[in-house]
Amino acid sequence: MTLEALELRVGLGIHPAERAAPQRVIVSVQLYCDYGDAPLADDIAAVVDYDFLREAIIALASARHFDLQESLCEGIGALALGDPRVAGVRVRTEKPDIYPDARIGCEIVRVRPPTA
Repeated sequence: MTLEALELRVGLGIHPAERAAPQRVIVSVQLYCDYGDAPLADDIAAVVDYDFLREAIIALASARHFDLQESLCEGIGALALGDPRVAGVRVRTEKPDIYPDARIGCEIVRVRPPTA
């Protein structure tokens, strides 16, 4: 499952100009879901709901200021891994407005540890 290019206004950064006001941040998330071996029912309850993930990311991003993109990515990853069907997650954030000729970003990959 993917959630691509979610554009948000986020308090993010360590520099005074970044602390003065929220800035545009683009978030992309890829989930690696484990639904077991059985065929899925054609029912939203059978899968990870991307509406929930989107709303949770928006709430997290508006809850506080983040100094580092890495901290925002880790928070999003933790939200995704909160669903036990998510075996792994890749989170990427980009700040497109810092430089006129480049985007700056962060990407993390987290995998749920195997159960014993």
